[in-house]
Amino acid sequence: MLGLILKKNLFTVLFLACLSLVSCSNSNIQKSENKANPQKLVVALLPDESAATVIQNNKGLEMYLENKLNKDIELFVSTDYSSMIEVASKGRLDLAYFGPLSYVLAKTKSNIEPFAALEKDGKNTYQALVIGNAEAGINSYEKIEGKIMAYGDQASTSSHLIPKSMLKQKQLKAGENYEEVFVGAHDAVAIAVANGKAQAGGLSKPIFTALIERGTIDKNKVIIIAESKPFPQYPWTMRSDLDSELKTQIQQAFLELEDKAILKPFKADAFTLVTDQDYDVVRNLGEVLELNFEQLNK
Repeated sequence: MLGLILKKNLFTVLFLACLSLVSCSNSNIQKSENKANPQKLVVALLPDESAATVIQNNKGLEMYLENKLNKDIELFVSTDYSSMIEVASKGRLDLAYFGPLSYVLAKTKSNIEPFAALEKDGKNTYQALVIGNAEAGINSYEKIEGKIMAYGDQASTSSHLIPKSMLKQKQLKAGENYEEVFVGAHDAVAIAVANGKAQAGGLSKPIFTALIERGTIDKNKVIIIAESKPFPQYPWTMRSDLDSELKTQIQQAFLELEDKAILKPFKADAFTLVTDQDYDVVRNLGEVLELNFEQLNK
C-alpha cells in the first residue's frame, strides 16, 4: 500500500514537472512571437520640435496605423537624436522616423531597415540651407568668417552635416574660421539667427519654409545665403526581426497613405520606397567631413 502511494506521488511530481516545462516552453514561444508580432507598436518620431507638439501633430498618424494594422500604437519622442539612436539600439522602437544622418548612425548599432521615405512634388530628395542674420548683413559665406554659426543636433543631416559640408567647400572650418554652437532643433537655429544670437545657421529648407509660412520667423530678419544640392529624404525604419507579414503590412500602410492632414506634419505628398543604399551619399559626406561617427553615436 505504501509503495503504491509512493508511486502515485512520484507520478504526480513527474507530471507536474513536465507540465511546468511545457508551460515554460510555451511562455518562451509566446514571448518570441510577441517580439516579432507585438500587439503594441512603439513608433518614434524625430525631436525636431517639442515632444508635445510632435505628438499632437501626429495623432492622425497614430489613429491611421491603429486602424490599418489592428495594433495599439504608442508615439514616442526622445529628448534628442542621440537618445533616439540609443533607444533604437536596444530594440525598443518598432518603427522610427529618422533623419538621413541619424539613420546612418542608428544603422551601425541597431537591427533596423528603411522601408519608406518622404515624397514631395514627385521627389524623394530635399535640401538644406545656410542662412544669415539680415541686420548684421550676413549675406555671403565670406561674412560668416569669425562669426557664430548655429547648428541643430550633432546627429542631424540638414541642420549639421550638410551645412557644415557647404561651409567646408568654401574653406570655412568650425573652430578655425567660425565658432559653432548646437541649439538642438531646426526651429531653434532659425530663431537664433533671426534674433542675432547667432550670425548664421544651417537647417532644412522645408522646415525653414514652414517656419516662415507660420510666422514663427520674420522673413525680413534672415537671409538665405545658399541652398544645398538634393539629398535623400528622411526614412521610416522598422525592426528587421519583426514578423515578415507584419513588415509587409506596415510598408503598405505607409505607401498607401493619402490623407493630406496626416502627411502635412511631414511636409510630404506621399511616402515612397527606399533602401539602405540610398543613404550611401550621407555616409560618404560624413567621411569627407571626417566626422567621428562613433563619437556622434554616444
